[in-house]
Amino acid sequence: MTAEAIEASPRQGVTAAGDGSLRIALLTYKGNPFCGGQGVYVRHLSRELARLGHRVEVIGSQPYPVLDAIADGTGLTGPTLTEVASLDLYRSPDPFRTPKRDEYRDWIDGVEVATMWTGGFPEPLTFSLRARRLLAARRGDFDVVHDNQTLGYGLLGGPRAIGAPLVTTIHHPITVDRRLELDAAADWKRRASVRRWYAFTRMQKRVARRLPSVLTVSGTSRQEIVEHLGVPEDRIRVVHIGADTDLWSPDPAVAEVPGRIVTTSSADVPLKGLVHLVEALAKLRTENPDAHLVVVGKRAEDGPVAAAIERYGLAGAVEFVKGISDAELVDLYRSAQVACVPSLYEGFSLPAAEGMATGTPLVATTGGAIPEVAGTDGETCLAVPPGDAGALAAALGRVLGDPELRARLGAAGRSRVLDRFTWARAAQGTAELYREAIARRGAGAPGSAR
Repeated sequence: MTAEAIEASPRQGVTAAGDGSLRIALLTYKGNPFCGGQGVYVRHLSRELARLGHRVEVIGSQPYPVLDAIADGTGLTGPTLTEVASLDLYRSPDPFRTPKRDEYRDWIDGVEVATMWTGGFPEPLTFSLRARRLLAARRGDFDVVHDNQTLGYGLLGGPRAIGAPLVTTIHHPITVDRRLELDAAADWKRRASVRRWYAFTRMQKRVARRLPSVLTVSGTSRQEIVEHLGVPEDRIRVVHIGADTDLWSPDPAVAEVPGRIVTTSSADVPLKGLVHLVEALAKLRTENPDAHLVVVGKRAEDGPVAAAIERYGLAGAVEFVKGISDAELVDLYRSAQVACVPSLYEGFSLPAAEGMATGTPLVATTGGAIPEVAGTDGETCLAVPPGDAGALAAALGRVLGDPELRARLGAAGRSRVLDRFTWARAAQGTAELYREAIARRGAGAPGSAR
């Protein structure tokens, strides 16, 4: 159902359930579940919240989320999706497109295009404005609104504006991405372009400081939110996310491919550290010619990663895959002799948790919150400094050359994820935060994003 259809239809008149379940609006301005953490987060959290008995309506924009049905004894149920259409200006195969005249619907569309034309990123602002309009039209339908890092002006105003208390997930401050891209910029033109693209972070900083209830995914992210966004520490709750450990599990029937290294990289940006992994692969192949890399993500036709692959003659040793099914993705990780997270910074690192859940040994950097997930060097993973291609090559070579080490790290990694990082735990902790936000509103305590 589209936002326009909802606004044109009579109010649904949903009332709070008497069984303790909550009516949750889960907002996401990007929902791709195969590339990027926001879509993965919404997909799995919405499913587990529904398993707890809550009524979850995901309100999202393009690329729309993929949601999972669940069996409740009477058939299939689960979270529902309400589509809030943008102009989809960054869609493949025509990103940064100019919409046709008949595509424009209102002034928000004009803001979206004008921001894109001037080099900015409009989606957090424009989605928040569209979501506000939808929520205002459906006042009384939800007990709580959960924003997935939109941090847009449209979500300010508290329950009077959006009809329910607001809880916001901040995975990590995007100001970290901005800083890393500025550090990697080659000249003043590139730096100017980066500053313009990330101009929306000024809005996110202003909005974050006015939020009553912030959820984040790691202790590292919590500290970054305090330092970069100025959110008081007592407003931030850490709820770890994790892996779907039924799907991401070992399977001895899947044969290991000698020399295979697998990594997930949603974009060719400095933050992900993929260029350092390519450099490490070049060093590694001088001693282990079987070593090769499979990247889950889109191949960039130019940029630092493409240049490094060409410079080191690795065209036949680096493969990119995208658009594969969940089962194919899990089998890819199972077939690898080592999983790698080369990021300079991560607010949590789902790929680390998912790779470990399959029993595949992990080599990861110590960037950001990765050590919180990956654990202790030599026990549940091999850890290296971020940006150090030599250390990365040495660690990968050590794992590839030692079957006993692979088995030990793989088993310990799986055990760590089962103990600490599951979506069921994440849903329980998130629901507790919802109830606290609702209780604050009921008590008349301060707690509105104004």
